[in-house]
Amino acid sequence: MSEPTANDKNIAVLTHLGGMLFSVLPGLIVWLMNKDDNPFIGEQAREALNFQITVLIAYMAAYVLVFLLVGLLLLPLIWLANLLLCIVAAVKVSKGENFRYPVALRLIN
Repeated sequence: MSEPTANDKNIAVLTHLGGMLFSVLPGLIVWLMNKDDNPFIGEQAREALNFQITVLIAYMAAYVLVFLLVGLLLLPLIWLANLLLCIVAAVKVSKGENFRYPVALRLIN
């Protein structure tokens, strides 16, 4: 695999950071457009997509648990984890390194 270009790195950074605001949409769009053409962008978009799907599932579970008051604690923790991990991912891919989220369901292969 060749070294990712500056444009590749920028797209990967925006894909990871975009997940904080737009959930699964940036990862899905970038992955569908680049999965076959660019290995670096395709892999990072798939990773961002898998993580945002995991976050979405965690939010749904936390909303159900709000009735038991446990969800009230989980919702800000999920938000904070999403924020921090997306920033860490963006920093890593901006350096051209591959990043894998430590907690993510690998639903999209």
